[in-house]
Amino acid sequence: MSTVMNTGFLPLELLRIIFALICAIVIVFGNAVVMGYLERKLAGRFQRRPGPMEVGWHGILQLAVDGVKLVGKQLIIPKQTDRVLYRLAPIISFAPAIMPMVVIPFAPKLQGRDFDIGLIFILAVVAINVLAILIAGWSSNNKYSLLGAMRSVAQNVAYEIPMLLTLLSVILVTGTFSLRGIVEAQSGGAWFIFFMPVAFLIFFAATLAETNRAPFDLPEAESELTAGFMTEFSGMGFSLFFMAEYTYMFIACSLTVILFLGGWSGPPLPYGEYTSALWFFAKVYALLLTMIWIRWTFPRVRFDQLLNFCWKYLVPFSLVHLLVTAVVLKL
Repeated sequence: MSTVMNTGFLPLELLRIIFALICAIVIVFGNAVVMGYLERKLAGRFQRRPGPMEVGWHGILQLAVDGVKLVGKQLIIPKQTDRVLYRLAPIISFAPAIMPMVVIPFAPKLQGRDFDIGLIFILAVVAINVLAILIAGWSSNNKYSLLGAMRSVAQNVAYEIPMLLTLLSVILVTGTFSLRGIVEAQSGGAWFIFFMPVAFLIFFAATLAETNRAPFDLPEAESELTAGFMTEFSGMGFSLFFMAEYTYMFIACSLTVILFLGGWSGPPLPYGEYTSALWFFAKVYALLLTMIWIRWTFPRVRFDQLLNFCWKYLVPFSLVHLLVTAVVLKL
């Protein structure tokens, strides 16, 4: 250990990890603010109303005021709840959301760490959110919350299957689990969306369900379950779930961009190795805006329709797509 310390490698590596974590935290909170404002304004436009307008220019400071309000609210824990799990659920949902930011390649020289199994790492970390939702619903001692949590588990388990099958198609083509390697395999404009458009559509539909976004927002379902697994949460507990949802949306869209849209690739920019991150974020937010558009355009499906859509359509199509991809590569 002393030999490594004397070479200066460990302090430099430690500083790099700390800097990557700080950047990840900035992205998480910045994304929550931007998405919170955009969703409110776009929802207003889609419904022919202005949205927030009172605080700041066109309501641009509304999220800051809401943040102060949520921090100042008293955390009331209902009786007969599991107090430990009730307090832990929002933390378990939000804390792991920061970790995938460290391995996402935003640009050729803008990545915290490049793991050989970066894709598996992100999928494993994101799966923790399902456990957090289940804990939140169970610990609340509320039938609406429990139903929402049970829906979330069934929904996420079902839609992980077509998502993983489409991922296998990309891995067969690239031969790597490294996110940087997958992006580099699409250099020169050979984006996989042009060669595997069906896989892109299946993956994007599965991400809508995995992030509990409409028309697949059955775990929350305010029309029949009040607020689902979040019914008993307010103040900072609610805000952590709120920020976690937007963070997982960002991660899902980042994966979609990496797997099918060429990552940071795009027309050349000045200082391209660093400014190419602009193309990455432009693609990610184009998908995020599409998610918002879908939410305020299509009605919520029934739960049986949600599961039938997965098992009867997405799973068979993804299996056939994987088989065709394997045959084409073999030939």
